[in-house]
Amino acid sequence: MSDPTEANGTAGAEQQAAGRHVRVVLVDDHRMFRTGVQAEIGRTDETGVEVVGEAADVDQAVTVITATRPEVVLLDVHLPGGGGVEVLRRCAPLMSDAEQPVRFLALSVSDAAEDVIGVIRGGARGYVTKTITGTDLVDSVFRVQEGDAVFSPRLAGFVLDAFASTDAPPVDEDLDRLTQREREVLRLIARGYAYKEIAKQLFISVKTVESHVSAVLRKLQLSNRHELTRWATARRLV
Repeated sequence: MSDPTEANGTAGAEQQAAGRHVRVVLVDDHRMFRTGVQAEIGRTDETGVEVVGEAADVDQAVTVITATRPEVVLLDVHLPGGGGVEVLRRCAPLMSDAEQPVRFLALSVSDAAEDVIGVIRGGARGYVTKTITGTDLVDSVFRVQEGDAVFSPRLAGFVLDAFASTDAPPVDEDLDRLTQREREVLRLIARGYAYKEIAKQLFISVKTVESHVSAVLRKLQLSNRHELTRWATARRLV
């Protein structure tokens, strides 16, 4: 015999989800993370969120988003093929569709100001970090569907500061030589993270971290991580 309390709780959750529904595409290059998000928020009867597609890189993302036309895309910032900004650029016509707009919510491990500002300028409606709870993520998805802007608390200040300024940010040719992943490794190195810690946080191998660091040092013509830290600090990237 089923527990009435449990039954009522399930009914309550389904009733809460009733009347609201959102179709979502997950874009992230880590399959295990996509699986986790799907399990956390994709229980449609309880959350109202229906995951209609997934993608691991820019080309896949554009293809899946164009084919499924979701209301909301959960978009990682760092992706093979050009990153989240490239997905936004190529999906600009879908975002501007007056009748059925596709809205984007960045969901990333990065909390760097340049990443936040980059995707917001690209057209994303918000930016939350991967420390967000499942409940808050569901709420954020529905808010974005309704046209609201959603940010993790400390990230909103980056956007306010960026758009309050009337001056365009200066072009940094040295920084532009780096890929988005190299910039992320650079910031973590400058913050004092060890290679193993960086590998764990970015879901990559230590050997890959070493390769990124070598590429950064070569491109910036620096000799060691101490010079790299000074370089990053001088540009307020830490």
